[in-house]
Amino acid sequence: MSTQILVPPMGESVSEATVAKWLKNVGDAVRMDEPLVELETDKVTLEINATAAGVISEIKVPQGGNVGVGAVLGVIQEGAASVTASSVSATTGAAAQTPKTAANVSTPPSATTPAPFIMPAARKQAEDRGINPYGVAGTGKDGRVTKEDILNLAARPASAPSVPRAPAQPAGPRSRPELEERVRMTRLRQRIAERLKEAQNTAAMLTTFNEVDMTNVMALRSLHKDSFEKKYGAKLGFMSFFVKAVVLALKEIPAVNAEIEGEDLIYKNYYDIGVAVGTQQGLVVPVMRDADRLGFAEIEKTIADLGKRARDGKLSMPELTGGTFTITNGGIYGSLMSTPILNPPQSGILGMHAIKERPIGVNGKIELRPMMYLALSYDHRVVDGREAVTFLVRVKECIENPERLLLGV
Repeated sequence: MSTQILVPPMGESVSEATVAKWLKNVGDAVRMDEPLVELETDKVTLEINATAAGVISEIKVPQGGNVGVGAVLGVIQEGAASVTASSVSATTGAAAQTPKTAANVSTPPSATTPAPFIMPAARKQAEDRGINPYGVAGTGKDGRVTKEDILNLAARPASAPSVPRAPAQPAGPRSRPELEERVRMTRLRQRIAERLKEAQNTAAMLTTFNEVDMTNVMALRSLHKDSFEKKYGAKLGFMSFFVKAVVLALKEIPAVNAEIEGEDLIYKNYYDIGVAVGTQQGLVVPVMRDADRLGFAEIEKTIADLGKRARDGKLSMPELTGGTFTITNGGIYGSLMSTPILNPPQSGILGMHAIKERPIGVNGKIELRPMMYLALSYDHRVVDGREAVTFLVRVKECIENPERLLLGV
């Protein structure tokens, strides 16, 4: 008896995905609920698990293929211990049909071994040097064989026959495809590009800046961080202070928490705060629901959990949709100042930055203080300049006087 591996429903507005990686090959035994394949949508990466135990007898969609909801990815032969060589070779796809112009150059691996992805520049170098690229251990992303892998192998003594060097090319502008690598954009990267461009094309985007003295909040954090972690099992960071400050400011300036829909303005009387997280796949913004109802410990735990699952590609679709305002912290990468781009259809995003000691005038004296630049990008169609400046001043006041966060003033 055989069981089909199907593409499940992927959430509202998501109808297509790309096969990012097969975790199993034809002939591999699988257990019930074992991950088989990763699908990449424009928002998240999904793992498809086995719905039956058996052996992978067929892979219908290779890596890089596009599929819709309900499509058949492959077949599991239930209870089978092995598959015949003929059934394996029949399902290896285009990789097994690659023309063999030279046996020592382009002979692919056997059907039971996943073929490594050969970068175009690496293939050209391999052909020039008479090297079989399929026998090279790739060091690129997902095991891809890069040009450097071929060159490193060619540099070893007696590793390949010598090849005459091409004559030097004259200096000047020219196309150098042998030094380029063409990689298809992931769905997530395409979606990020679309949304960022949409924000620039649609919103009347403007950024206002301020700076905040972090002295008091750093002292408070230093005083209580050990006891906080011991009691709640979570580290006390700066993000919880900023989330609390943002919520207070949003309640005072509701336009920053609003959005445009057609000819209407929708004011949100709830506070779902998105926290931007950088991952290897790209920037994602998981959403912290009802942030106004969370305490410091709950905020820190939620941010830590969302951040970890974002980097592991384990977020669900609902966790990435529906935010009312976004916070992004470029300071963790060393950014001193930036102008963050709106996360449509939201009307505001707060950018945090690196903390640097700077000379500041304090009560008529010059002192070195730990300072952070803050940037609020906002949609000027919804938010007036007065409201934007007031919002940023309220955040600054709450951070410089953190007792206000406890009193809610």
